[in-house]
Amino acid sequence: MTSVPASPATLVLEDGRTFAGRSYGAVGQTLGEAVFSTGMTGYQETLTDPSYHRQVVVMTAPHIGNTGVNDEDPESRRIWVAGYVVRDPARRHSNWRASRGLGEELAAQGVVGISGVDTRALTRHLRERGAMRVGIFSGDALADHAVLLERVRSAPQMAGADLAAEVSTTEPYTVPAIGEKKYTVAAIDLGIKGMTPQRMAERGIEVHVLPATTTPEQIYALDPDGVFFSNGPGDPATADHPVALMRGVLERSTPLFGICFGNQILGRALGFGTFKLKYGHRGINQPVKDRATGKVEVTAHNHGFAVDAPLNRVSDTPYGRAEVSHVCLNDDVVEGLRLLDRPAFSVQYHPEAAAGPHDAAYLFDRFVSLMEDQRA
Repeated sequence: MTSVPASPATLVLEDGRTFAGRSYGAVGQTLGEAVFSTGMTGYQETLTDPSYHRQVVVMTAPHIGNTGVNDEDPESRRIWVAGYVVRDPARRHSNWRASRGLGEELAAQGVVGISGVDTRALTRHLRERGAMRVGIFSGDALADHAVLLERVRSAPQMAGADLAAEVSTTEPYTVPAIGEKKYTVAAIDLGIKGMTPQRMAERGIEVHVLPATTTPEQIYALDPDGVFFSNGPGDPATADHPVALMRGVLERSTPLFGICFGNQILGRALGFGTFKLKYGHRGINQPVKDRATGKVEVTAHNHGFAVDAPLNRVSDTPYGRAEVSHVCLNDDVVEGLRLLDRPAFSVQYHPEAAAGPHDAAYLFDRFVSLMEDQRA
């Protein structure tokens, strides 16, 4: 795939709907699951979030790329989205922190995109019909509609996809505490974002980031004060190893915190099911209610699956009583779980929230409190 001046491009959905546009970024072919993100800022953090692995992201904000790309804001080592769809890409970037343009970065990393698309119509279609497989084609990849549609329908679906190991670190690494070290946390990398260990380091936590294939023995060799399970891509129904790993942590009553994929893993570990949402939650403006305090937070989301747990009663689990701690005010989706008899909780959203909002940063303090109480 190469970068050339914008040429004709076509987006084809698996139900046959087609959108015409111009190439943006690399030229060629890409396949994935079409999803939309409602964030008006933070596109660089979105692109580099490993949770978007194998997804083609449609940006609902019409104007993308005006602040360019820098080397400070990426959430991981590379762009993870399978493809990128925008309506009106910036003709030139303008920001004192920018080092290059967004289109230039997409091309350099081989990310096939399309611009000039009616993203409002595309988003409405996905809301009505649900997330589905999609292809973006430009250059030599262009062909007649029947051929392109067959390529799309031959692509793997997100349901049943086991992807965490594909985005996880292959070797452990450590993020040192900022200032005095107070705690040690083992963080299981299922697709972790760079800001997450940073938020813990700011609270005096030394974070040992471990591969998704980590064993209980490797976790407890660190003598951790707490264990963290990160966000990540794929279908939680396939994540048998992380579920078994989390059950081992629960059995030892080590303070535990999970976000996003980690929330779904906790749901499964407690015996709840998971299911695929029609079109998911993606963006930085989702209202979530903390049921303990009644506070409503504006939160950052990126998930297409959810936990199937009862909202209005306490559930008995193999690890004691559990309750739904947070709920989405848009659609009553479970957004958090809390054990009442062991030090463990999780949320479905992203409290590290780069590039914002920061309403949920207190959850890292809640994790610290669990470790304080356990030590006492």
